[in-house]
Amino acid sequence: MKILVVDDDCTLLNQLRTALEGGRYLVETASDGEEAMKKLLTSAFDLVILDIMMPGLDGLSVLRESREEGVRTPVLMLSAKGDADDRAQGLDLGADDYLAKPFSLNELFARVRALLRRASGNGDPILQVGDISLDTTARTVSRSDAVIELTPKEFAILEFLMYNKNRIVSRLNLAEHVWQDDFDPFSMSNFMDVHIKNIRRKINDNSKDGLLRTIRGVGYILKDNAQ
Repeated sequence: MKILVVDDDCTLLNQLRTALEGGRYLVETASDGEEAMKKLLTSAFDLVILDIMMPGLDGLSVLRESREEGVRTPVLMLSAKGDADDRAQGLDLGADDYLAKPFSLNELFARVRALLRRASGNGDPILQVGDISLDTTARTVSRSDAVIELTPKEFAILEFLMYNKNRIVSRLNLAEHVWQDDFDPFSMSNFMDVHIKNIRRKINDNSKDGLLRTIRGVGYILKDNAQ
């Protein structure tokens, strides 16, 4: 899952990025409204965490303009405590939730998980392929009850393959989902193979007939042997 965090407070911006990446989310940041709009109109995100109070193009303006441009990404607004009018206006403009500053990381993560779960339309946060379980809420992976530690990008790759189990996913589609516009097929051509190799090693799936298979010249498939 990829999240855009927008805030002109660089300290808070870096803190949120570190915390969310620690939760195995892919994170991009913007320090002003203009940068946020550029990213929203050129890249796909699963969630936006958007501060209301910013100089220049503020959060409410970013929300209004992005909705007018057809961007339907869920938005969690950050507001100063007591700014009830701004929060109400944000909800009227299409924000999905708001969080008043200061807030705890536990509360932030709870709001993030709820919005992502609501957006996916998936009431069950557990993805299952064979004996591999991936919890999209807790951001954990296990196989036969053994916990598997994955990097954020490894988690994103496995999550996407599990959502598309028993379907071949092309290398390009997988790369675009995980790296978005940051993926350069010329300079990063072997990145995907390296990540797939590491995932296979970590989930102990190195046999020829394992769950995670390479379709030569096409991409990958996570095959549920039960089907």
